[in-house]
Amino acid sequence: MIQKIVADLRESPSIDYNRPTMFTGLVEGLAEVKAVLPEGSARRVCVAAGAEPAKSTKIGDSVALKGCCLTLIASDSLGWWFQAGFETLAKTNLGELRPGQFVNWERALPVDGRLGGHFVQGHVDGVGIVDSITHDGEWCTMWFRVPAELSRGMVPKGSIAVDGVSLTLVQVESTRFSVMLIPHTLQATTLGRRQVGDTVNIETDILGKYVLKLVQLPGSAGAENA
Repeated sequence: MIQKIVADLRESPSIDYNRPTMFTGLVEGLAEVKAVLPEGSARRVCVAAGAEPAKSTKIGDSVALKGCCLTLIASDSLGWWFQAGFETLAKTNLGELRPGQFVNWERALPVDGRLGGHFVQGHVDGVGIVDSITHDGEWCTMWFRVPAELSRGMVPKGSIAVDGVSLTLVQVESTRFSVMLIPHTLQATTLGRRQVGDTVNIETDILGKYVLKLVQLPGSAGAENA
């Protein structure tokens, strides 16, 4: 069955992978990974998000899996099919996907949609590692360890996307940051299943990236004091 599906996918029409999209970081649901197929240095991934979302999603739509923007290339009885190229696998943790796992998913924000989270591009900046988990009743404080270049774009009370989930930063250190997770987030996303040592995809706030870029421009006041 899998071989036939792959053969059909190879005949799928070309997709515009460069179309700009935007997400909110408000996860729509959890999808089960059904298949991960090698394709040279790339992967074809199939996830099942449920019958209702499948009805309203069409080929060519952008969907964020674990915070990574991918293009839907096919949809069948097994689920949604996506391609993850070499660059995506190198910059994210999608290469760790295995059948039976669950991933956060969110479809791209429609033009007339309501922005309830923060601006998320689905362009993962790097991979972080769960450093510690502390429970306080039904709440949870989670620390993540990240490369220093990522933490430079973070500020306390700013926004961050972790595996595609829009969160508010609590504390920021040179190579770590923390977030506080409410019971709903723990239940409705994969963050409630994370353990110390797990990897997560990190996307810093796009507004912070522009500010950081501006203060580093030659001749700017910020660059002189950097």
